[in-house]
Amino acid sequence: MSPSNLSQPPLSIKTSAAKLPTEILPGIFAFPPNRETLGGTAYAIFTPNGNILVDSPAWNDVNRQFIRDRGGIRSLAITHRGGIGQTPAIVSEFNCEVVVQEQEAYLLPGLKVTTFESKISINDSIHAIWTPGHSPGSFCVYYAEAGGVLFTGRHLLPDHLGAAVPIRTPKTFHWPRQLRSVAAIWQHFPAIQPLSHICPGANTGLLRGRGTIKIDRARSAE
Repeated sequence: MSPSNLSQPPLSIKTSAAKLPTEILPGIFAFPPNRETLGGTAYAIFTPNGNILVDSPAWNDVNRQFIRDRGGIRSLAITHRGGIGQTPAIVSEFNCEVVVQEQEAYLLPGLKVTTFESKISINDSIHAIWTPGHSPGSFCVYYAEAGGVLFTGRHLLPDHLGAAVPIRTPKTFHWPRQLRSVAAIWQHFPAIQPLSHICPGANTGLLRGRGTIKIDRARSAE
């Protein structure tokens, strides 16, 4: 081997780079799982009435520029306490509203937050619905476009078949309450409002590249 070759790095060495968010439905992007939220998946909804983040993505240059290039963020909805991540940094960057259920507002000291009890309209087509159980202030975010999309945080997650179910974990706050919240969700959707897709806030690897859970794969707990 010549001396010049000795100074060259092996071809097998690759530098790691953050991945861009993936468009899973028109105007809806899923961010790669975030280590700071224990593998949580955050989403961006881009609408003419303002852009919305659902939970905190990993706060790196790629995600920051991706959001900036699309006009910034008007609101950040934190669906459960585990989805906070780098919320203060995101607020500092974009001066966005933070929507949180009133029982978990204390987890964001020093930030001006918008709280609600049972339901709040974030904009004309996006609403937050309190679904306690996984944590005291867990809620889902409903988007009325694209046939109806429900962002469930960790309230409903994919099982090994890719169906949407409640999953009890060591961090579950109140399992019976979570099951009651699940029952209420299924009674509301799609009977009262249309629902075509569920976007879970974790375990998205179990979707095997599908991006969302189609409503025909969603089911309540036995």
